[in-house]
Amino acid sequence: MSGLAPDPHTRRGGNYFGINKIERGLQAHWPTLQGPHNAENAAAAYDACTWLEVDPTIIEQGLRTYPGLPHRMERVRERNGVLFVNDSKATNPASSYFALASYPAIHWILGGLPKGDNLDECAPMFDHVRAAYTIGEAGPLFARLLRAAGKPVTESETLPRAVNDAAAAARPGEVVLLSPACASFDQFKDYEARGEAFRAAVEALA
Repeated sequence: MSGLAPDPHTRRGGNYFGINKIERGLQAHWPTLQGPHNAENAAAAYDACTWLEVDPTIIEQGLRTYPGLPHRMERVRERNGVLFVNDSKATNPASSYFALASYPAIHWILGGLPKGDNLDECAPMFDHVRAAYTIGEAGPLFARLLRAAGKPVTESETLPRAVNDAAAAARPGEVVLLSPACASFDQFKDYEARGEAFRAAVEALA
């Protein structure tokens, strides 16, 4: 596998604890490993495998075929050229930052039980957001914050309605992303139940 080099685009810059960075073009071939955080994870895994003298072609195959984990940047379905991604595990804005960094054109479903009164940690990636769809207790607060940042917002209130609203607006090549930046307990028993509800709503789309 080629293309390992220091990545000046990483948020921290340079090597990350001595681990080589992966050129961005390579990451496009690994569907479940998008975003800067997964580039760092893949680089660490590659270096570890290299130290163990694993054949580079086997490493590349592993990165290409890694299935991912439920509710963590999980690719649920592609419909009419639109990808639906379940990142229900993102229960705070710092986690949602990385999901927003992973795709350039996002219809963002967010909200739930807030852990703060701002989205400041997500703000550097607002330019990736085409539109937002708010749900749950944090919905009105997040709608105000995003409108103030110049983003179109639909106050969908519930997750199934947000999926329908986002699916109607998204265009081929764009991503409908559930990355709530909130806990789930206002409407769901846990983040897993929220992710399952998202998956069910996406699968129910005609």
